[in-house]
Amino acid sequence: MALTGAMSAGISGLKAHMDALNVVGNNVANVNTQGYKPGRVTFMESIYSTQSAGSAGTATVGGTNPRQTGYGVGIGTIDLDMSSQSLDSTGRGMDCAIQGDGFFLVGDKTHDIDSMDALKGLTLTRVGNFEFRDGYLTDGQGNVVYGFITRSNGDDPGTTPGDKPSTDLVPIRLPMKSTDPNSKGDAVYVGVDNQTGANVYPDNDPAATVDGFVDLENISIDKNGKITGTNKDTGDPVVVGYIALGSVENLNGVLHTEGPYYTAGDAAGDIRVGTPGNSVTGGLRNDKITDGNGVDPDSMLTEGSGATLMTGFLEASGTDLATEFANMIIYQRGYQANTRIVTVTDTMLEELVNMKR
Repeated sequence: MALTGAMSAGISGLKAHMDALNVVGNNVANVNTQGYKPGRVTFMESIYSTQSAGSAGTATVGGTNPRQTGYGVGIGTIDLDMSSQSLDSTGRGMDCAIQGDGFFLVGDKTHDIDSMDALKGLTLTRVGNFEFRDGYLTDGQGNVVYGFITRSNGDDPGTTPGDKPSTDLVPIRLPMKSTDPNSKGDAVYVGVDNQTGANVYPDNDPAATVDGFVDLENISIDKNGKITGTNKDTGDPVVVGYIALGSVENLNGVLHTEGPYYTAGDAAGDIRVGTPGNSVTGGLRNDKITDGNGVDPDSMLTEGSGATLMTGFLEASGTDLATEFANMIIYQRGYQANTRIVTVTDTMLEELVNMKR
């Protein structure tokens, strides 16, 4: 029956508007969720049935236009609004909000960043509720935060460090605590292999007299991602390292996973890593990463991020209640109108069936 096309169109409208209302419901539910990026729905026409493809004019008659019947509507896209949002004050010195584009990079303690694929295996997040647990900087869900930790000036892991980060992108962890009687309690930083550029950890060196992590107090993070504190045992200042920020080629191409986390899938493109505010002069280089074509790692310079950090804040939810309530009304009325199409079509089909009586 020809009328079933109207029925199909009405049903597709009901489904599409219900999906749109689901997006609105999720946005409203997360109105107070830090770092939440709201979804936005666009509708798309469904398939068409062509009765006539149209024709060109001739010397004697004009042409005809195509005749097509549509079969309803579907969801075209569900986009995320990845723009920066307002900030919620928390009063916690280690909470960080990103001002600008970019993501914190989190993962586990053993993830080795030796390729772009491995780099894209890290998880992205905009929620910077950080603290040190078991010597490692972690977020609220226990994922380890990645960055560039302070290195020693020479081959000896125990030499006095400058404020210089390693070139290796690694989980951020505290320096080790010296047990040497001549320097007991001092911070022992990582060394760097002069040939490979890889970190050399003192806790893995049998010759290093270290035990456990340095006890820090007055820990703070500045706008450039620099983590500092005071050694409780010696009173000396300690620079732990720098928090890294990752940026992707297509910001809206990231895939939302669980909670405040995203992954950089194919649509997002490659990840470029830097420090907030271009804080490290000359940029940083991850010596392990190439583009897979044998390119000299020296050419794989990370890009500094123009974004900076606001400490003592977390990014607020991007939900705009006024917009969501307006969309709720629009989608409700759209749903209601499509129910009328279904009921009217049903009535007409009933009349058609009853013609035999």
